[in-house]
Amino acid sequence: MTSLDRRHFIKQCGLGGAGALITARYAFAGVERTDRRFVCVILRGALDGLAAVPPHGDPDYVRLRRELAIAAPGQTDGALPLDRTFGLHPALGFMHESYLAKELLVLHAVASPYRERSHFDGQDVLENGTTVAHSSQTGWLNRALGVLPKSTTHGREAGVALGQNVPLVMRGPAAVASWAPSTLPNLSDDTMQRIADRYASDPFLGARLADALATDAIATEAQGDEDMGDMGDMKKRPASASVKSNPAPRTNAAYVETVRTAAGFLKRDDGPAVAVFDTSGWDTHANEGGGQGQLATRLGALDGALRILREQLGTTWQQTAVLVVTEFGRTAATNGTRGTDHGTGAAAFLLGGAVAGGRVVADWPGLSAASLHEGRDLRPTTDLRSVMKGVLADHLGIASGALDSEVFPQSGSVKALRGLIRA
Repeated sequence: MTSLDRRHFIKQCGLGGAGALITARYAFAGVERTDRRFVCVILRGALDGLAAVPPHGDPDYVRLRRELAIAAPGQTDGALPLDRTFGLHPALGFMHESYLAKELLVLHAVASPYRERSHFDGQDVLENGTTVAHSSQTGWLNRALGVLPKSTTHGREAGVALGQNVPLVMRGPAAVASWAPSTLPNLSDDTMQRIADRYASDPFLGARLADALATDAIATEAQGDEDMGDMGDMKKRPASASVKSNPAPRTNAAYVETVRTAAGFLKRDDGPAVAVFDTSGWDTHANEGGGQGQLATRLGALDGALRILREQLGTTWQQTAVLVVTEFGRTAATNGTRGTDHGTGAAAFLLGGAVAGGRVVADWPGLSAASLHEGRDLRPTTDLRSVMKGVLADHLGIASGALDSEVFPQSGSVKALRGLIRA
């Protein structure tokens, strides 16, 4: 048997998958196509929105946050200025650049319908798109894929999930591709040839193998031969970020690998319109830090990952919207271990070339004792579902009726927040 290199072998094995992609392209011939892309990033563990987007202009902020308060803009480790009330954490240099370029919307005092403080239940409500935890086995983003206009779907799968498991938000009847970073060594060419020969005649397993290898080929192409080095040393990080403690190399490499692979899928002409990935470690009960410290390190890694996503997407970035959300916020006041506990109102971010940015969207309730939810949390004033509806409607063209009844069941009273996407 003639020896094949790994890339050629994958292409050979992916013929069945490639045929399906070609079929999809022909199926949409004559239909107006869109190059719009949507990425959903879930921050698991409850991001401290009052640190990520400090309301330095609120007179009660410093009183509640004490040593964890982010200083006002212009001071050492101070916030990056947004407006008279809000700033960005100093570790979010790329986000600040995006804000100035009018490619970032900052959303504050937002929340899902969930009002308790369990991570598991809060994440379930965030992802299932209903008002009750564990009430649905499917996610709002998968249901959205099922009602996408045909002009938005390019290949066999309209979505891709990146991570060790397909998150609930992407589970459901709509077909999605999935990819996870491998923890095993690559198989030799000889072993791959033997596996392909063994299953070539099996109509089910052969097709599944071809699909898996085709997906792997996209991921491999996206990774290329580029160095996966420490994002904390990225040459493009602005001096204003001023974060001295860099993320651990393993975390950095995982971030970089994920965002490079996501971009590799999304920028293909026949690629998915939607991608989702998540990150963990945002539960900062102790030693959270202020302008520097534990949370600053995590925010810096996230900020660097988003920068790489923009760079890797190239011109596709101009048609992309990235929504960054978390299950709930954290307490307005610090606790006894120099951290914050589970809260309610949170911050979210919408960025990308397709975003009508350069604004803070917040019906700010204030942090006075009388304004706090249950006397301890930032009171939410905007339903996250209204944000999601606005993006899905204006960016991906999903009809309002489908959003109200199928994507977010029985949510007709929650109106889409419009004007988030460039016209």
